[in-house]
Amino acid sequence: MLQSGIVVLILLSCTYGENPAVQVVLTDKGLQYGKHAATDWIQERLEMITFPDISGDVDILIGTVDYTLTGITIKKCDIPEPSVEFLQDVPGFKASISGLCVALTGEWRTQFGIIHDGGTFDMAILNIDLTSVVQLGKEDDGHLTVTSVSCDAQVGDVDIHFYGGGSFFFNPFVSHFKGKIIDEIQKRLCPGVEENINSVESHLHAMNVSFDVNEVLTLDLPLTAVPMIGASSMNLGLKGEFYNIKTHKEPPYEAQPFTMPDAPSYMLSVGMSDFTLNTASYGYYSDNLLQLLVNDSMIPSISPVRLNTTSMGKYIPQLAKMYPDMLMNVLVYARDAPMVSTQPDAVKVIIKAAAKASAIHPNGTQIPLFTLNAVSSLDSENSLMSAFCPSFPDMCFSVAEKLGAGFVVLRMKYAELVNSVLSMEEVSICKRTHIRTNVWLFG
Repeated sequence: MLQSGIVVLILLSCTYGENPAVQVVLTDKGLQYGKHAATDWIQERLEMITFPDISGDVDILIGTVDYTLTGITIKKCDIPEPSVEFLQDVPGFKASISGLCVALTGEWRTQFGIIHDGGTFDMAILNIDLTSVVQLGKEDDGHLTVTSVSCDAQVGDVDIHFYGGGSFFFNPFVSHFKGKIIDEIQKRLCPGVEENINSVESHLHAMNVSFDVNEVLTLDLPLTAVPMIGASSMNLGLKGEFYNIKTHKEPPYEAQPFTMPDAPSYMLSVGMSDFTLNTASYGYYSDNLLQLLVNDSMIPSISPVRLNTTSMGKYIPQLAKMYPDMLMNVLVYARDAPMVSTQPDAVKVIIKAAAKASAIHPNGTQIPLFTLNAVSSLDSENSLMSAFCPSFPDMCFSVAEKLGAGFVVLRMKYAELVNSVLSMEEVSICKRTHIRTNVWLFG
């Protein structure tokens, strides 16, 4: 039913540059899984659903009887296989169900002049057909929107039996007023559907499109454009840009377009371009966090080489002569933000670093000595320690510590990903996965 598609939207739950740096693709396989999971969820919670009172009047030849059906609850519901499909022209999806039958119970009250009566009733609503079309869009700030485009509801028949009170008198007249009850139920179905859609719309509007991933970085994930709907998949393009929380500087580069590979056998695919990784790197760099000041106290005590002019004078004789018996420090820093590029089955990282050595005068004055520049190109087949650390071990540790801490790119509060596959394309990282649902959002 309608919730089948809406549940999937909530699970993605989850921008506005021209090119998205993160793409999320929901396939028809994922949509159909959401349909079945939503149907199970609805079936389990039917007994908690209550209905508003139904009131009206009926002519019984000798006058008009006012009636109210109240305290209506579901005893049983046979939910047939619903249908959910993507719609390209809307864009959105259509959810429909045909032949739904519901058994209800409740209390009845009547008033005929000064005579009041009441009792209980059983009602069977037969052959309900419901079709809803929902349009997907985006707000100016990048929030996903859902809007009801059309809704059609038909009730085939209603069977009612009254018990208690003067029910023996009213049961023969059921055929005279059940048409009114059918009309009353029928006219409430679509408003109920639209109310649910509006509730989801409010939820989506309140969702964050920016998330603090740690004390340094925040991740922006608003939509870049209206969701793209194909015949068998839906693509959400997200900004996917990290910012430094304090500086919030834009990086000196823009996201480049990339195409997600088709993976119809998976429910969900998430693609992330180099741009996202590089904005994380730039976020640290723009706040001067990719640097480390090394002094002699940080050198292991067992090391024969100390960070002072006497010890270093063995390798650079001028140091000991010009600045005798002085402590030294070395500022190791990134000269530019490390750049990450993805290639098939490999990740390449380019780090431009420098080491600025200074002597420390007894009065505390820093005396610049020399600067060493280095450019290291690393890939996933080489060890970071062996390729970069021999030259700048502390800088290596700093970069590894920042990047090694990692950050959560996609998390679903009410579902888990199973059988995930991670692959590298020319300009992006693609994760294909299935969804296993634990708890649904509707309750």
